[in-house]
Amino acid sequence: MKKISYSQISLFNECPQHWKLRYVDKIAVFESNIHLIFGTSMHETLQTYLDVMYNDSIKNADKLNLEKMLKDKLIEQFKLAEQQDGKPPCTKEDLNEFYQDGVDIIDFFKKKRNEYFSKRGYKLIGCEVPIGVNLQKNLKMVGYIDVVILDEVHNIIKIYDIKTSTRGWNKWMKKDENKTQQLLLYKQFYSKQYNHPIDKIEVEYFIVKRKLFENAMFPQKRVQKFSPASGTVSMNKVAKKLNNFMDVAFNDVGEYTPDRLKPTPSKKACRFCEFNKTEYCDRGM
Repeated sequence: MKKISYSQISLFNECPQHWKLRYVDKIAVFESNIHLIFGTSMHETLQTYLDVMYNDSIKNADKLNLEKMLKDKLIEQFKLAEQQDGKPPCTKEDLNEFYQDGVDIIDFFKKKRNEYFSKRGYKLIGCEVPIGVNLQKNLKMVGYIDVVILDEVHNIIKIYDIKTSTRGWNKWMKKDENKTQQLLLYKQFYSKQYNHPIDKIEVEYFIVKRKLFENAMFPQKRVQKFSPASGTVSMNKVAKKLNNFMDVAFNDVGEYTPDRLKPTPSKKACRFCEFNKTEYCDRGM
């Protein structure tokens, strides 16, 4: 049984050949970077706070030295990436700058935490909650949800995805379906796997911003919340994208169909493609 994830679906939607090179041919040219290191470290730091807050007490969560925790995790991720890639993923100066940005995020989060996460009437279901649902064609959808919280009063499940961003999501990013549809699939599969009514599940992106705009004429926050439309129309659209991926990339018994996987060059897809203008692809824009 082959496992598929939302990142695969998203990549396939941008360019089937890019997906083929990475997941079918398993050509690894991707290297880590400071943004990935920071994202992982910030995820784990905030998740640790929420775990202690809900499962122990707010008082003990506030006692956590999140700044030291973030620093330790950044160093750990830096060393792992250096070992894996055979070279440093970034300069020490970049690492320190991102750490200082993280400290600013943590400071804001501690002061304003109650605006985003309340304990009374809420229960933490878990962090990194696994998704694993069998599909047709001998395929299995897998993934992990960053944070799942139950509103015990209204029996509503709240699914959160933590994102790190330089200055938050603008209106174009919010319209980018490759960014926003991940939680729609998780909503669908969480309902199926954990037997919770789909109309009692809400989704939200919890976006933490490293930088604020200078000389802004309006108050700025380090946290941005965004809930994409997740009604029937939106859910049907992402289900169609999943079905198209399975129909084109796999045959009836779940085997790859490489002859169907052609490049679909575009400025957006090719700009960040590690295979662009290499021996593996000369179609880049």
